[in-house]
Amino acid sequence: MNSISAGLVEAWWMLFHTFWALILGFTLSGAVQAFASRKKMKEQLGDDSFKSVFKAMLFGMISSSCSYSASALAKSLFSKGANFTSSMVFMFASTNLVLELGLVLWIMMGWQFAVAEFFGGAIMILLLKLLIPKLIPAELIERSRESYESSKEVNSTRKANWHDAAGYTMGDFKMLRVELIIGFLVAGLAAKLIPASFWNLLFLSGNGIITSIQNVIIGPVIAFISFVCSVGNIPLAATLWHGGISFGGTIAFIFADLISLPLVLIYRKYYGTKLAIRLTLVFWLVMSLSGLITELIFNFLNLIPAMDHDMSHTNQIGWNYTTILNLMALALISWIYWMYRTQVMDSSDQEFAKDWVCGMQVRISDAPANFGFDGKAYYFCMPGCRDTFAANPSKFIPVEK
Repeated sequence: MNSISAGLVEAWWMLFHTFWALILGFTLSGAVQAFASRKKMKEQLGDDSFKSVFKAMLFGMISSSCSYSASALAKSLFSKGANFTSSMVFMFASTNLVLELGLVLWIMMGWQFAVAEFFGGAIMILLLKLLIPKLIPAELIERSRESYESSKEVNSTRKANWHDAAGYTMGDFKMLRVELIIGFLVAGLAAKLIPASFWNLLFLSGNGIITSIQNVIIGPVIAFISFVCSVGNIPLAATLWHGGISFGGTIAFIFADLISLPLVLIYRKYYGTKLAIRLTLVFWLVMSLSGLITELIFNFLNLIPAMDHDMSHTNQIGWNYTTILNLMALALISWIYWMYRTQVMDSSDQEFAKDWVCGMQVRISDAPANFGFDGKAYYFCMPGCRDTFAANPSKFIPVEK
């Protein structure tokens, strides 16, 4: 029971350390969905050229999201007309090439890991640009895009406002709330219930390049089953490093916050089962290759630290940048919630609707799916939500008294 309590406490601290990033990421996602036009997205990220990929990387770096909100924002970009590869590059950059992650790595694991995160992240972006078009069939991507673009575009005289952006933000929260809760709980429990000796049994050691290859392959697997998220995976990464995983394996594990099980389920919800499976396998390959290449280069430069380096961090609320950012995020989400609750739509020029299955707000003009019931049209964020609704509409529609 003490270990379980410690795991729950650890889950709380993971939430505490990433709360502001969650709020910021979902807020940006809501703003993109409400204000960004398809035309502008196509102009900026409409292809997978090096120029577009570089822009996507820069946009991701300044967006600074946790894994869950980054996935929502990448989906928003893709649904707005951005190229799929560029959208995925944006997602990777917004979780792996951001300042706060580098700072946490520096403090908890040493400056070498912080440098390796950015160096390996650049390698990963290049590999994504080269491998996604080669390994993911274009027809799968286009089929997924068609699910977002199936409705005919209609003009609306009403301009989007911050009430609409707040609706998208709260909708994303509602859709992903289960995955978020599961992710934090499992990550906290795994960090406290699974002893370091167990991790140590998983890793080969003393076999040169074979050890390096095995470790970079198994690092993302551990991330997949441990449900870690963004900055929240750094404590577990430190445990793995001290438990015996290689430098490259640790880097690959940190990169692999984007293939934790809840996120794979989110990809399935966003893009369909076939594309989600192919995408996860490509991500795994890219993460492992990036970790291996980073280790080989750092080993050549003699920059890999010894495993006995100090790693210290405190889980307490103090007057530091995390607390300040969290207070700012709390004020921001309070304002967003107020904007969401006070949202008033003109029925004569209604542009947005609520997906009654997952709670997301969708734009009527480009809703991915719709369904007519009892003389009224209902709009949905994806065909899966429409099918669930169609099977039993009375389960979701409020009863009018």
